[in-house]
Amino acid sequence: MSVTNSQPDVATDPQPDVVAPPPRRRIAVIGAIVIVLAVFAGFPLAVTDPSTTSIAVFTLVFMVAASSWNMFSGYSGYLALGHAVFFGCGGYAVALAAQDWHVAGGWPVFALLPFGGIVAGLIAIPVGLIALRTRRHTFVVVTIAIFFIFQLAATNLGFTGGTSGILLPIAPFSAANYNQPFYYVALVILILTVVVSWAVRRSRFGLQLLAIRDDEDRALGLGVRTRRVKLTAFVISAIPVGMVGGLYFYFLGQIFPQFGFDPLFDVSLALMAFLGGVGTIVGPLLGAFVLESLQQYLTQTFSGNGIYLIAYGVLFLAVILVLPRGVVPGIAHWLEKRRMNGSTSPGDERQAKLPSGVAGAA
Repeated sequence: MSVTNSQPDVATDPQPDVVAPPPRRRIAVIGAIVIVLAVFAGFPLAVTDPSTTSIAVFTLVFMVAASSWNMFSGYSGYLALGHAVFFGCGGYAVALAAQDWHVAGGWPVFALLPFGGIVAGLIAIPVGLIALRTRRHTFVVVTIAIFFIFQLAATNLGFTGGTSGILLPIAPFSAANYNQPFYYVALVILILTVVVSWAVRRSRFGLQLLAIRDDEDRALGLGVRTRRVKLTAFVISAIPVGMVGGLYFYFLGQIFPQFGFDPLFDVSLALMAFLGGVGTIVGPLLGAFVLESLQQYLTQTFSGNGIYLIAYGVLFLAVILVLPRGVVPGIAHWLEKRRMNGSTSPGDERQAKLPSGVAGAA
C-alpha cells in the first residue's frame, strides 16, 4: 500500500519571484540628489550677474574644502587646524607650474589642478607623520605650529615671490561668461569629493575611523592600525583642498602668502562643519553653503561699516544655540522624534495611560 505525501516539496517546488519595491527613503534621496545637481548645474545659466556667480564660485570652493576636512576631522575626531597648508601649497604649486612651464591661460591651467592636489597630498605625508604622533588637543596645537612654519616659509623663500606673490596666467574667457568655467570646474571637484566622502563613510576604512573617534585605545586593542588609518585619511583629505586652492587663486589671478596661508581658513572650515553637522556627509556642505555665501554677500553689501560681521556672528550663535549638534543631526533627530510620536496610535496612548489593573481587565 503506497502512501502519497500531499505536502509540496519545499526544496524542489519553484517559488514565485517576489520583487520588493525599493525603499521610499532611497527613492527620495536619489530624487533629492538629482534635483540638487540640476539646480547647481543650471544656476550659472539662469543667473548671469558677475557678483552672484563670483559668490557661487567661492561657495563651491569652501564646500569642497569643508567636505574634505570632514573626511579626516569629522570621521576620526581629530580637530585639524592646518589644512590651510594644503590650500596654500596647492595654490603655489599651480602658480609655479604655470609660470615655469609657460602654461597659457585658459583651460590648460585647469589641467594643473590635479598636480596641485598631488603636491598637497605629498606634503600631507610628512606633516601627518609628525602631527599624528600626538593625540587630540596636542594634535591641534601641532597643526597650528606647522601652519605658521609654512606661512613664514612662503613669506621668506625666494621662489614663492615673498610678499610680492606670484601672478597666474590671465584666463582668456569672455567678460559675460568669465565665471562659468571656474564654476563648473569647482562643481566637478565638489561632486568627486562628495562621492569619495560617501565611499569612505560606508567602507570598512570609514568604520575604522569612526572607531578611532569613539575610543582610539579600544580600536587599537581590536586590531585597528590607528596610525596608518589616520595618516591615510589625512592625506586623502588634503588632495581636494590642494586642488581647490589652485582653482581659487587662479580665479583671483595672484597668490600671496598671507592669503594662501590664512589662519581664518581653518577656523572657517571648522565652523562650517560644526554648523552643518560634523561627521555627516551633508552637514559640512550645508554649513559651507550657508556661511560662505552669506559671508560673501554681506561683505559686498555692508563692507564699509562692518555690520556684516555682527550679522554673521549673530546668525551662527543663533543656530548653535537652537541646534547645538548641527543643523543636519538636529533636524534628523527632530524628524525621528516626530516619526516615533506619529507611529503611536491613539489606542496605544490610551492603553498606556490606564493603570495596570484596568489595562489587564480590558
